[in-house]
Amino acid sequence: MSYVSVQHLEKNYAGTTVFSDINCEIHKGEFVTLLGPSGCGKSTLLRCIAGLTPVDGGQILLDGVDLVPMSPQKRGIGMVFQSYALFPNMTVEQNVAFGLRMQKVNADDSHKRVTEVLGLVELNDFAARYPHQLSGGQCQRVALARSLVTRPRLLLLDEPLSALDARIRKHLREQIRQIQRELGLTTIFVTHDQEEALTMSDRIFLMNQGKIIQSGDAETLYTAPVDVFAAGFIGNYNLLDADSASKLLQRTVTGRIAIRPEAIELRLNGELDAQVRSHSLLGNVIRYKVEARGVELVVDVLNRSAADLHPDGQRLALSIDPTALCVVA
Repeated sequence: MSYVSVQHLEKNYAGTTVFSDINCEIHKGEFVTLLGPSGCGKSTLLRCIAGLTPVDGGQILLDGVDLVPMSPQKRGIGMVFQSYALFPNMTVEQNVAFGLRMQKVNADDSHKRVTEVLGLVELNDFAARYPHQLSGGQCQRVALARSLVTRPRLLLLDEPLSALDARIRKHLREQIRQIQRELGLTTIFVTHDQEEALTMSDRIFLMNQGKIIQSGDAETLYTAPVDVFAAGFIGNYNLLDADSASKLLQRTVTGRIAIRPEAIELRLNGELDAQVRSHSLLGNVIRYKVEARGVELVVDVLNRSAADLHPDGQRLALSIDPTALCVVA
């Protein structure tokens, strides 16, 4: 049986439907990401699970018990927000211990649990500092520790890394994933960043306009998008209509085709002539825009050396892996 089960969930704001008939199942110890553009309903769904936003219909079962009638305090859920929401007049240790104080945990147990969780997030040396003496990444780790110390049955993370710079964000997401695995903690993570979703998740629920469009592991979502939205949101697919695909492939195509940019190979000679229109350096990848048979394509090539760079205007040939052609709705 699933540990978290959302069944026929509905939420409306002033007559506007945020989502309706949301259904999903999450296993114990699983790290699941709700991925999608701003306004798709992912944060609202998370807040409904936490009990911070009331629902208009449906059930949210945690370990077989419906959470909908319960207050947030009785759900046994920990939540970390994008904003740290730390008490500025409390030290790190006092901020982390606050939830235990509300639960009336005795001082000795509280101190022990706070010390353990500060060790998990590598902040034992900062226990006596105040929030204004910490960096953004350290503040976010304090917020995480505050949620972990209460030993929640379910951890919810609402875009906790979006305000941090790229280097800190990468380190912290690795740390969150490591802690989640060590504790075997069932976790739901909200983000609009596809890289975070692909690198952190056991499974991803891709959302758009209040619906779960596709769910599965990272490889499935990336290599087998179910429709145009999924192909456009995950990765940088070339999306071709039937006419363009037929022209490019020199055969009749009746539906939309998605082609991954790394599945197209640039060659000096071959049957499919092309011309480089422009190129961009993305660090370890060079992204080319090429034109072949009147169709513009994006091609990603590993940046092995400057000698391999193809200048704008150069004539080349393309080779397309036929297994990478994906028909999308």
